[in-house]
Amino acid sequence: MKPTQNTPALPTKSNRLLTNEDFHRLAEVPPEIEWFANINNAQTRRSYENAMKDFMAFTGIARPEEFRSITRAHIIAWRDELTNRELSGTTIRHRLAALSSLFEYLCDKNTVTHNPVKGVKRPVVESYEGKTPALGDHQARQLLLMPRIIQRSRASATERYWLPCSIMRCAGMSCAG
Repeated sequence: MKPTQNTPALPTKSNRLLTNEDFHRLAEVPPEIEWFANINNAQTRRSYENAMKDFMAFTGIARPEEFRSITRAHIIAWRDELTNRELSGTTIRHRLAALSSLFEYLCDKNTVTHNPVKGVKRPVVESYEGKTPALGDHQARQLLLMPRIIQRSRASATERYWLPCSIMRCAGMSCAG
C-alpha cells in the first residue's frame, strides 16, 4: 500500500526510533507502573508515591502484579492502621484516594474486576474551613476605618512633597528632599 495524503508513511528501519526489543519491552510494562508514570503533577506524584510505599510496606507487596490480589479487607485494615498512627482524617482520605485512583485505572485496563477501595468508609472531614477564629463585628469595623486614615495621611504627604517636586522638575529645577 502506497502512502497517500490521508495515511502516513510507515517508518523504515532508518527512521524508527524504538528498536524491536524496546517495543516489546514497553508492551510488557505492568498497568500499575503505567498508571504511576502517567501522573504529571509533581506534588500529586510525590503524594501518591508516599501513599503507595506506605500501603506496600503494610501489605508486604513487592511486585506490581501483587496489587491485583488486594481485597477490601486489606484496605480497611490499612485505614485502621493509619488511624492508629493518629494521622489526620485529611491525610487518611488522601491516601485512600491515591489507592482508589490506582484501582480505577486497573479497572479501566480490565486488570481487576472492581475497585476494592470503593465502599470503604473514610474519616469524616473536620471542616473545609480554616481554623483561624473569625473577626468580630467591632474588629471588622475598625479594620474598615483604618485604611481611610492611612489614605488621607498618604494623600496629604503626596500633595505636600511629590506634587511640588514633579512641577519643579518639569520647570527644569532640582528638588532637594
